[in-house]
Amino acid sequence: MKRNYEKEMLAQINGVERGEKLLLHSCCAPCSSACLERLKEFFSVTVVYYNPNIDDRAEYEKRKAEQIRFLQETGWAEFIDCDHDTTAFTDAITGLEKEPERGKRCYVCYRLRLEKTARLAKEKGFSWFATTLTLSPYKNAEWLNEIGETLGKEYGVNYLYTDFKKKGGYHRSIELSKEYGLYRQNFCGCRFSKREE
Repeated sequence: MKRNYEKEMLAQINGVERGEKLLLHSCCAPCSSACLERLKEFFSVTVVYYNPNIDDRAEYEKRKAEQIRFLQETGWAEFIDCDHDTTAFTDAITGLEKEPERGKRCYVCYRLRLEKTARLAKEKGFSWFATTLTLSPYKNAEWLNEIGETLGKEYGVNYLYTDFKKKGGYHRSIELSKEYGLYRQNFCGCRFSKREE
């Protein structure tokens, strides 16, 4: 039976003391918008921008600048920037270059970004971590939650189960993107997703 991650998240949130610290991995401002709108009522959120899969430097900087601008305009979260380390992605997916989009290569990429988030959460004293990636209808929420759960146990930090596309989350991100004039890209960022445009 398929797990209902939205329901699991709500159960977790009900047990949270308001203002607990959550580190939220973000792929971009548009995806973070609807996630932050929901989470800011319960957590003290810090966004971590770690996306070594984005191979084009200009694209990476554009998305990062939009993330920073959105957070400055809303005040919904603090911000942690990570280096643009494309080698981490290239090394992680070596041998998986011919995999189709949404296949094993994506699983490895999810894990790479979530592991960095879990490690940072542990190092910086966050009680929780999560990712905005479950907002996208193109990302595998089951994989993301399985990875998050495993890493949460490994690093000793609570993983917040999510399926942010539920309850109209993806559509809300489109509305918020229009409201704040956010740049919305049409590919995940890696050279393989560009290939499939």
